[in-house]
Amino acid sequence: MRRNFHRHIGFFLVLLSLATFAQKGRKEVQIVTDSIPTDVVFNAYEFKGINKYPEYFNKQKLERIIALDKSEKWEELYSALKDYVGRFGIRNFYKDTKLIWRLAKMTELFGDPEEAKTLYRMVLRHHYQGISIKEIELYYDSLNRQAAEQFVPIDYYYELVEHRKLIDTLQPPRGVLLNMGMLVNSASADYGPSLNIHNDILVFTSKRKQVDETIRFREDEDLFFSRKDPYGTWSKAKPIDKLNSHYNEGSPCLSGDGKTLVFSRCESPGSYGDCDLFIATLQEDSTWTRPENLGVSVNSLAWDSHPALTHVGDTLFFSSDRLGGFGLADIYYTTRDEKGRWSAALNMGPVVNTRQNDVSPFYHPVYEVLYFSSNGQLYNFGEFDIYKAYHSNGYWTEPQNIGPLVNGRGSEFYFTIDSESELLFYARSSTRDLNKQDIYSFPLPMEAQPEATTTVTGNLTDSLTGAAFQGIVSIIDLDKGHEVAPKFLKQDGSFEFELINQRNYLLILQGDDFFRIEEVFYLDGPMELNKVTEPIASKMKFESIEFDVGKAELKAEMYADLNKVVNFLYDNIDFKLKISGHTDSVGDPEKNLQLSQERAENIRDYIVVFAGIFEGRIEATGYGDQQPIVEEEVTEEDKKLNRRVEFEIYREVSPVEENGNDF
Repeated sequence: MRRNFHRHIGFFLVLLSLATFAQKGRKEVQIVTDSIPTDVVFNAYEFKGINKYPEYFNKQKLERIIALDKSEKWEELYSALKDYVGRFGIRNFYKDTKLIWRLAKMTELFGDPEEAKTLYRMVLRHHYQGISIKEIELYYDSLNRQAAEQFVPIDYYYELVEHRKLIDTLQPPRGVLLNMGMLVNSASADYGPSLNIHNDILVFTSKRKQVDETIRFREDEDLFFSRKDPYGTWSKAKPIDKLNSHYNEGSPCLSGDGKTLVFSRCESPGSYGDCDLFIATLQEDSTWTRPENLGVSVNSLAWDSHPALTHVGDTLFFSSDRLGGFGLADIYYTTRDEKGRWSAALNMGPVVNTRQNDVSPFYHPVYEVLYFSSNGQLYNFGEFDIYKAYHSNGYWTEPQNIGPLVNGRGSEFYFTIDSESELLFYARSSTRDLNKQDIYSFPLPMEAQPEATTTVTGNLTDSLTGAAFQGIVSIIDLDKGHEVAPKFLKQDGSFEFELINQRNYLLILQGDDFFRIEEVFYLDGPMELNKVTEPIASKMKFESIEFDVGKAELKAEMYADLNKVVNFLYDNIDFKLKISGHTDSVGDPEKNLQLSQERAENIRDYIVVFAGIFEGRIEATGYGDQQPIVEEEVTEEDKKLNRRVEFEIYREVSPVEENGNDF
């Protein structure tokens, strides 16, 4: 529940990373992540002590590891460490992180480099002290493949899009955050939404009820619901009276069929901890059964909340800050047998959980995808971010940040996704006052889509030198319009996206050293889009810009190259353009001068009037035959070389740059 959530979980800076997990008997398993190509198979570990004992310790084996280290018997040390670390319990992850670090170093030398990276990620996620984090980050920057700095700031990107909208006929989609309105939200805090499989029943938590305690009024957390009619309008929210009490109820989770509701009740008699999980069933007369405590197998003496059910309701995920976890709050799970009994809750392990807070699990109603909120993963955009992890062959993949279109500078949690993967519903406050939270909906972007698992990679290099270009890479979903967060090209000119397979996309590459590149492609499996282009020279001419003899009218075949210049000016607003018209020496020099001026001005007018570029950025000058390339025109080819229009793209030098200092 919200009040207890904030009491037990503070807002922390993210210091850690995510790690992989493992499987029995050193089997090989295919793990699909955002940072490793989908066809890579690598070895990992099963930590046998998780959920079996708090800590593994074997004095004899540990003494042997120390002796092997001192005697520099590295291969034997590697084997001994693999065995010992593979037996770790939860407590070992913060007490003996140095052994994981040491194993990672040995794996670099004698094992699989990818496996070594998984161990380094494990260290980053679970270390407390005594580990050289700078050394890891220095040599393994690839551990953080979704670093926030790789993404273009969204506001800046939207400014670029807005600036060039007069000429671009195809606009990238842009999600709009919508408040669900006064029929659902109230003047008090509203949060914790959950939907049924048909997306027409919304249950949530609200503090709109005031309880008179004689001396003062107290805000009471209760469960509310709203129905959506065939026209898409949500009804006025009503309390679920059968389930609400004098105590605090919240964090509801509605099963797919809408007949089971799991929620948290706090500080009530008969509970085991601060907040316990309760369950109720919808009866044939549309009333709920009396809530039942899920019991000691699930609940603890601490805080238990944020429930999430799987598709058929046989597995329940939830968050708890009970003793014995990896961090401040961990995600746990319990399963229900045929008789309806819930098994003892188990920790989700060191893949999902970190040494910080991992909360708000949500299981996608259609796909085998777990979403959750964390402030302890490797990469983040704010305090708490939303992540997703896939379930395959009994294992969870590395969590992926769902990107800056959802995750902002603040905290994102208490969320749900509809069964069509169209909308994300979550609570946020327009101010820092969390007591003013409302429920909003937002179009689910590509990074959050459960089917976005197909990798598209590529790079952009100089066709002349092979050097990497820097710039921005954007991808537009042409079929469904899912928004994709743009990224900066990396230092080596490369880029990487996870997209939904078998769709049409538009790739856009833009920068201040090359003309914009656009390409439509159909995604059918993992794809590489490696591009080469020439850098923009200080002066250039286009073969298509060739006027008829004695005329200054633009021709249709010129537009493609002129639009390249226009797009560049739109993408780079601090650049200016000088257009220079030139003729051969045939004919009257004054007429040649006038003709060259008209040609330059017609090109300028196309760029200014048609494309909407600010006139002050464009200079058009005709030089007639005064600046020939070939001084003595002997052949027709000599005359053709002299008949030209040159484009000079430049950035004005500021006084600071001219002086060479900052004063």
